[in-house]
Amino acid sequence: MRSIWNGAISFGLVSIPIKLVNATESHSISFRQVHTEDNGRIRYRKVCELEEREVTQAEIGKAYEDADGTMIPITDEDLSHLPIPTARTIEIVAFVPADRIDPLQMDAAYYLAASGAPAAKPYTLLREALKRSNKVAIAKYALRGRERLGMLRVVGDAIAMHGLLWPDEVRAPEGVAPDAHVTVRDKELDLADALMDTLGEVDLKDLHDEYREALEEVIAAKAAGEVPPEAPEPATGGKVLDLMAALEKSVREARESRGAEPAEHAEVTTLTAPKQTGGKKSTSTTAKKTPAKKTPATRKSTSRTAQPAKKTATAKSTQRSTASSAKTPAKKTPAKKTASRKRSA
Repeated sequence: MRSIWNGAISFGLVSIPIKLVNATESHSISFRQVHTEDNGRIRYRKVCELEEREVTQAEIGKAYEDADGTMIPITDEDLSHLPIPTARTIEIVAFVPADRIDPLQMDAAYYLAASGAPAAKPYTLLREALKRSNKVAIAKYALRGRERLGMLRVVGDAIAMHGLLWPDEVRAPEGVAPDAHVTVRDKELDLADALMDTLGEVDLKDLHDEYREALEEVIAAKAAGEVPPEAPEPATGGKVLDLMAALEKSVREARESRGAEPAEHAEVTTLTAPKQTGGKKSTSTTAKKTPAKKTPATRKSTSRTAQPAKKTATAKSTQRSTASSAKTPAKKTPAKKTASRKRSA
């Protein structure tokens, strides 16, 4: 990997020559600007406004524009002799626990490579000291014309440095949170916990950029003169107004996507009942399995004899014989008892 900065780590009186190399790279697809009529490239040319001609990169330098418009040239040599200790040095100023660093401050990441054989011993010493202390080093360094803050930590057998924003560069989250007072119920928190447990953890190596892959397919199709693949139809669903129902559905779908068994939690099972169209049927099934004072046969017999209660015993006997021939013997017994009571009356 090509180094972008050469210097040293200042660790007390110990100096460690290092090279700074990028630890990350971008795989995003970039586009060129073209003229839509003929696909001609649109280019930006660097032109000197005094000579009105295009200049090369070698002819371009740096300058500071004063308040009156005067240009004050600044050379690379001027920058290398800045009167600060971090001009060519990563100066460690403190060691702190890693959780003291706010992730909002995290910026670009770099690897610090030992520069030459003399750097191997002090480099290893700093790496092992960081490992044993379970801390990170806070350092100051200068890069690209400004002094920066950094955090050094161990990655494998190497030392990595994360650029950090200065604390005053991180905005306070004022006006971000909802203004209205919202109460979250325990059942909603339980379902949120269940969803978190169901989703579980993930190996970041398994994640990939699906947008880039889809874009590559479109580019390949157009290059081959084919019709680009169309986007799938978005899922059409009604607007969810019930937070509990949305959480419960999320838990169920997350479990199904992972091939897990349905939830055993009471709160999840309770929420599924109103959504099923056969809710009354399931209640009736439960009632049949649960012992009750009246059997289903008794209820049906009662419903059939309720209206003709004022009729004669002959009508009731006819009804009893019809019911006994069509139904099971279990319904014959309560029918006889009913008829005997009516005759005695």
